[in-house]
Amino acid sequence: MKNYLPHIIKHIYLNDDIVLPGKVTGGKGFYFVFWWHEIALGQLFIDPGKIFEYGEYVQQIISAITPAVKFYQRQQDTEANNWEYWLQNQLTEEWNDWMKKLLAKWNDPQVPYTVPVSLIICTRNRAAQLQRCLQNLKALSCLPQEIIVVDNAPTDNATKAITATFDGVKYVKEPRAGLDIARNTGIISALCDIVAFVDDDVIAHPLWAYRIWESFEDSSVAAITGLVIASELDTEAQMIFEKHWSFNRGYTDQVYDSAFFKATSPTGCPVWEIGAGANMAFRKTVFKTTGLFDELLDAGAAGCNGDSEMWFRILLKGHNIHYTPRAIVFHEHRKDMPGLKKQIFSYMRGFTSAVLIQQQYHPASGYKKFKLRGFIRQYSKALIKQFPAYPLQYKTLLPEIKGVLSGLLFYTKNKKKSTGFK
Repeated sequence: MKNYLPHIIKHIYLNDDIVLPGKVTGGKGFYFVFWWHEIALGQLFIDPGKIFEYGEYVQQIISAITPAVKFYQRQQDTEANNWEYWLQNQLTEEWNDWMKKLLAKWNDPQVPYTVPVSLIICTRNRAAQLQRCLQNLKALSCLPQEIIVVDNAPTDNATKAITATFDGVKYVKEPRAGLDIARNTGIISALCDIVAFVDDDVIAHPLWAYRIWESFEDSSVAAITGLVIASELDTEAQMIFEKHWSFNRGYTDQVYDSAFFKATSPTGCPVWEIGAGANMAFRKTVFKTTGLFDELLDAGAAGCNGDSEMWFRILLKGHNIHYTPRAIVFHEHRKDMPGLKKQIFSYMRGFTSAVLIQQQYHPASGYKKFKLRGFIRQYSKALIKQFPAYPLQYKTLLPEIKGVLSGLLFYTKNKKKSTGFK
């Protein structure tokens, strides 16, 4: 089995001249994220020791950003022109003039000082992460009108003390343990019509709050999720997570609607693909039809998936969800393998509980037949085929299996306690 080698994250701005990446000492690799000004366009992993010629490197860039460029072309009904040629031949002026027109609707917006968004951060005994998160949020180019810290079943006063050092940040204590309990407390406490959530271990892009608000200018949108980019890939655990469990849902917009739900429901609508709870927002009125988060799920209860179960209910009720790659946060993945394995166990325990609850809400769904049985078949094959030297992808295999089994048991014991739709 190959030893893991760290990857250096570099943000490459294609509105500047393209410069070949040098060879990194120490056998490290690269993880590039490509931008045009404030618009993220794509990404590229480069293996340790890889050296590109200029033409090959530019071709890799073109391949990485083509889906996003084509998306924006469709939105603007713009012809292809010669953008690939301009990049390949370092015709920076022509490239930038064209991109400026292509992205005029989204790039360099005239942002207000604040937008009517209530931002909710649910946290528990993580004062250092919370402090960094709040420092970042208070320095955004456009501020949410309201920031609420929900202190979930704390064992000390550190979160309250940190919150008190930030002007205008509301502190709410929720003594009952459970992430979805804390989320619901935040929603009830929020004053704005749009409620957004970030985790306490993310750093938001300066335009994050504006992009959240911007998405809800479309009256058909009931909820949004945003792009989550890794903030570091220094350890094996972080690379496993980013490669196989990533929160990153790509660099093109997606709309999930009743047609998507209808088409995928027979085999189990993959709501977990919609986004991540670390970067999501809702029109507050949607909770009148869906109910609040199911307090049987997520951290402190089943484990995870309270977010995706909510997206399931939103789609089931006929509402739309918008994934926007312009609402961006940077997430710090767990650094060590024990922490990652615990996280993945929690994910699969929560996933199993959530899909069984979703099957209960909507019996026509194919979650039991296709998703759960599919996972069991997949795990059985992987255990046999990869034994005894499991590659990077399968280093969390046993926690995954244990999580599924634990989720089945948890659901059996607690299914009558589900608070969804009540």
